[in-house]
Amino acid sequence: METARLRAFVETAEKGSVKAAADSLGYTPSAISQLITALEKELGITLFMRSQKGMKLTAEGREMMPLVRAYLTREDEIYTYAAELKGVTRGRLTIATYPSVAATWLPAIVRRFKNDYPGIQISLMESIKSDVIHHFEQNEADLAFLAYSEPFPYEWIPLTESNVIAAVPEDHRLADADSFPIAECANDDFIMGSWGREMEIWEILNKSGVHPELKYTTYDTPATLALVRMGLGTAFVNELSAQFWNEHLVKLPLDPPQSITFGVAFPSKERMTGAARKFLDCTLEYFEKKSGK
Repeated sequence: METARLRAFVETAEKGSVKAAADSLGYTPSAISQLITALEKELGITLFMRSQKGMKLTAEGREMMPLVRAYLTREDEIYTYAAELKGVTRGRLTIATYPSVAATWLPAIVRRFKNDYPGIQISLMESIKSDVIHHFEQNEADLAFLAYSEPFPYEWIPLTESNVIAAVPEDHRLADADSFPIAECANDDFIMGSWGREMEIWEILNKSGVHPELKYTTYDTPATLALVRMGLGTAFVNELSAQFWNEHLVKLPLDPPQSITFGVAFPSKERMTGAARKFLDCTLEYFEKKSGK
């Protein structure tokens, strides 16, 4: 099976059009169309619904996607190993994580990694936790940096902790307090990111027996804190994601204190690409030095 056909399939599905896939892969649109048609004939199924609006995966195409990604990942691993044997490292690495991680300590690790392995192409997929897990499960990402939660049938190494804090408007009744009792959020309009699916925040609330009225949901922390700054409510966020937001709001530690453990997930060391293993090693070294071990 020609991998060029498989890459044309994946890229067209991701970009939504033949032209965009052609631009990305360095082919002509006609060549991409021919590769996809040839793949459909080879497999005996229709992979795309074609229209003037673009290319959309059929049900069969969606079913095939995880298998094709896994196949291409193995091919990349072969080339990576061969390159390492020659003393020249190249390949691809895709990392799924939260926007807060991508904007804070992850870039420092990427810089260290690129200094040692400049031939590796890196892509960061930033999203909410449920999407990060989805990208990882669908073989769209080699590594995932996220908080642990059950069930999680993959390898996971804890790296660092981030305190969960309350973000309140400047004129909030507890703005001058030393801490924010968790139960107090039940007296405020509550704001939550991840479209209201912040798993770690819900776990804290449920464990505390507190059920605030969820008035606003957002995609990410900046939008959440922007609503807080406007006096629209209170939010619980991890301190890492809120560290760049200090004006026109007050950040308070929770009472009792709460924290989230961030770590790195991978399928297994045996199934990892060479580039992913190198990045994992670089990550562990970074946090060992940071902790002074």
